[in-house]
Amino acid sequence: MFKKVLIANRGEIAVRVSQTLQEMGITALAVFSDADRKALHVMRADEAHRLPGAAPGETYLDQKQILAAAKEHGADAIHPGYGFLSENAGFARACAEAGVTFIGPQPEVIEAMGDKIVAKKTLDGSGVPTIPSWEGDATDPKALAAAAEEIGYPVLIKAAAGGGGKGMRIVREPAEITAAMEAASREAMNAFGDARVFVEKYIDRPRHVEFQIFGDRHGNVVHLFERECSIQRRYQKIVEETPSPALDEALRAKMGEAAVAAAKALNYEGAGTVEFILAPDGKFFFLEVNTRLQVEHPVTEMVAGQDLVRAQLLVAAGEPLPFSQESLRQSGHAMECRIYAEDPARGFLPSTGRLAQFSTPQGAHVRVDASVRRGSEVSVHYDPMLAKLVVWGTDREEARQRMAWALRRFAVLGVTTNIEFLTQVCDHPAFIAGDLHTHFLEDHGLALAPPDTLEDPVAIAAGLVARAPREAAPSGEKDGKPTGPWQAAQRWRNV
Repeated sequence: MFKKVLIANRGEIAVRVSQTLQEMGITALAVFSDADRKALHVMRADEAHRLPGAAPGETYLDQKQILAAAKEHGADAIHPGYGFLSENAGFARACAEAGVTFIGPQPEVIEAMGDKIVAKKTLDGSGVPTIPSWEGDATDPKALAAAAEEIGYPVLIKAAAGGGGKGMRIVREPAEITAAMEAASREAMNAFGDARVFVEKYIDRPRHVEFQIFGDRHGNVVHLFERECSIQRRYQKIVEETPSPALDEALRAKMGEAAVAAAKALNYEGAGTVEFILAPDGKFFFLEVNTRLQVEHPVTEMVAGQDLVRAQLLVAAGEPLPFSQESLRQSGHAMECRIYAEDPARGFLPSTGRLAQFSTPQGAHVRVDASVRRGSEVSVHYDPMLAKLVVWGTDREEARQRMAWALRRFAVLGVTTNIEFLTQVCDHPAFIAGDLHTHFLEDHGLALAPPDTLEDPVAIAAGLVARAPREAAPSGEKDGKPTGPWQAAQRWRNV
């Protein structure tokens, strides 16, 4: 087993990985930019190495600096977390050349799955259902229009490289297709340096359901069940849960078999996720493979009773998986909400500043994976996610109620957050009913808007507070004079 692991990341995932490393007796080595000098992940690690600068390109994405830090501090492995270098095949190869273990799948798998066209072709014939698509010359308007007609509208024009919703356009009629192709291609070039796009059938009101997969170098491959990730904004997930309210045992088994088939076709090693689009009629189609640990992995951990980071470390060290398919069970229901420093009322614009308060809910079956603490600075340099709030219940409704309770007890001051917005999502009748799809937020936009007027109890309380100074002396005063130790003019103070 490894003696020291460098965590090539920041924020809550770096804190999360540090915890498992330390529990296993492995030294956790953090790296940090100048903007993160006082960050929580630096405080939680055993050792830390400075990466001069603040921008991601000169710090967390600088492969040479990361590898030099690993060599300088004697790290024998690197855990990339997610984002940054986690799906960079070149970095995985550079680690191998430097004699440092990359905790993730093989470079060739990362490379193949990073290109959506190659990924689809790789899995064709493996038993994984794929969406009807066309990968011809998308710069030819006539060929593009003919392909869209053959597939059948609506279609989705999609970037071949990258993800996160960039380089994607929905086209519902022929007149829109040329402009959509140009816009998608331009956006893909700006985001990924690759202007290639392709066309596939667009499924209306789909669910986004993914399966956690794991493989080792001994030929063992399993799935750890599904995650429902349909609550999204701009194709970014904000609420995840497991089990999915849309799956019965038969469909779960069928989708799980397809996920394992994909992993076997890739000879997959380590943690990964096979993502599917689930149509309203119950048909499902392969979307992509994420060759890393997912942001939403805690819900799987809570329901399956496994530490996925620990399993990653064991597999990377050459050991077999610590679980078999037969031993894995789903127990109860888990939900996760991503807490962001952003303003839902202003188009989810990021919010920056110093956290005057950061008070998290405490209770049975409540987990908070945080990247900050009180006094932390939320800067413009990185993703605005502050924490992940995860809860467990014996069934979906118990988990939902616990999530709503926990959100109302999550206090953040100093920046604007999406906590109130998430509370409204969890309390929405359609969410309670499990009627979810990837356009849930747009379809229920009016219902999720802030109320125009205060509820009666809130208005009454505000009125009483406003009137109180005129009608009664504050506590600690008599005849308008201070009587308590905080107001009295003497040397004693209760501090």
